[in-house]
Amino acid sequence: MLFNSFTFILFFACVLVLHHLPFSWRVKKFNLLWASYVFYAAWNPPFVVLLWISTVVDWFVAKWLDKTEQKPWRIMLLISSLSVNLGLLGFFKYGAFMTENFLALMRGLGFQVQLAAPDIVLPVGISFYTFQTLSYTIDVYRRRIGPWHSFLDYALYVTFFPQLVAGPIVRASYFLPQCVEIRQASRREMGWGLSLLVLGLFQKIVVADGLLAPIAEVLYDAPGSPDCMTAWVGTLAFAGQIFCDFAGYSTCAIGVAMCLGFSVPDNFHFPYAAIGFSDFWRRWHISLSTWLRDYLYIPLGGNRKGTARTYANLMITMLLGGLWHGASWTFVVWGGLHALYLAAERPLRNRLGNRPAFQKTPVKMLLGAVTFALVCLAWVFFRADTFPRAFTIAAAMLGSVVASPDLHLGRFEALITAVTMGSILVAHWTLRDVSLETAVQKTPWLLRSLVLAAMLVAIVMMPGEDRAFIYFQF
Repeated sequence: MLFNSFTFILFFACVLVLHHLPFSWRVKKFNLLWASYVFYAAWNPPFVVLLWISTVVDWFVAKWLDKTEQKPWRIMLLISSLSVNLGLLGFFKYGAFMTENFLALMRGLGFQVQLAAPDIVLPVGISFYTFQTLSYTIDVYRRRIGPWHSFLDYALYVTFFPQLVAGPIVRASYFLPQCVEIRQASRREMGWGLSLLVLGLFQKIVVADGLLAPIAEVLYDAPGSPDCMTAWVGTLAFAGQIFCDFAGYSTCAIGVAMCLGFSVPDNFHFPYAAIGFSDFWRRWHISLSTWLRDYLYIPLGGNRKGTARTYANLMITMLLGGLWHGASWTFVVWGGLHALYLAAERPLRNRLGNRPAFQKTPVKMLLGAVTFALVCLAWVFFRADTFPRAFTIAAAMLGSVVASPDLHLGRFEALITAVTMGSILVAHWTLRDVSLETAVQKTPWLLRSLVLAAMLVAIVMMPGEDRAFIYFQF
């Protein structure tokens, strides 16, 4: 059930009606829980069992962790939670990938091994809710939070439908306290939540799917060798597509949750206005980057174990972050590129970051342009299906093209990409230091109404192919 579907609009309307009927808070939470299971089952009903397994296992492990003082037993309980959750994630998401690489390794060593390639369907959202449940167990193990008193609240935390399948990844300490007292949106919250839903759908349907996806697909899905302009136009189109697609989902999730009276944290903060790569990761997929920082980078030692160890921890974190996105070595290379960017930035920032010249606006914009260009270069490996395709496009972007390139995007596609990406970049740079809500509040109500109406008209009128959100595959 996609946010960008009439089925979801009908489903959400029913949920809102039930949520505003004069039921007790407990009954309303039951309604939200069952609605969340229905929402998830709309993709593949048997996979609801995986949600139940993760929910039940981590609920009881957290209870036992709280009661157990002996460190060896607490470690064993934590390992059991990690084994179940990461085991399910590993089997469904990486089973075929590991089998293919094992067979390739055996062939490389001269052994002829015959294994049937497993035909495994990836459960939608498994990477997101696995990290969410693990954060609860790990926080209880660290005694940062205690086990929650209500199983209903915890089950709702794991399955809350607005952010279940593509985030943001919400921490238990953020969500569970909201379950204590009745949550119902005020008139202002309802209006802002619906506005965010419209904005998110506009980003997805109009910008990502309608304007940019067809251009990116010409470059990445068609055979042939591109010229330099085509490589840049197609990659810029994908940079805009993936932002508007994923940020669009997150915006919808925040808006839908707000309409129900719940708060979900921001997942993006105008990342294409980042100055440097540490700044980029403070703005892009914030819930994942902070999760990797708190549950992987810092436990590995962070930057507390010397320079060499810091760079090693950084590389491990980003490589695993790349692998989290998909069972392919291209994603690992994408993560590795960002690790190299961060590693190169670190000494430069320490030596030059405090100099007055680097605080001037033109210099910041130049550094922002370099950051954006290198982010786009890394997107090539994220989007390309194979390394040969990625290397061909990256080489063309860097000016090394074949004698007779046979893949071209026309002036019309270049104009659409330039206007769309130019608008996105201007918006990001204008709003990089403020919140969207603050900026909207400063806008005259008539202009806000006209913009919202225009977005609604564009959503309804936009032709083209319906596409699932990109991050559903992760």
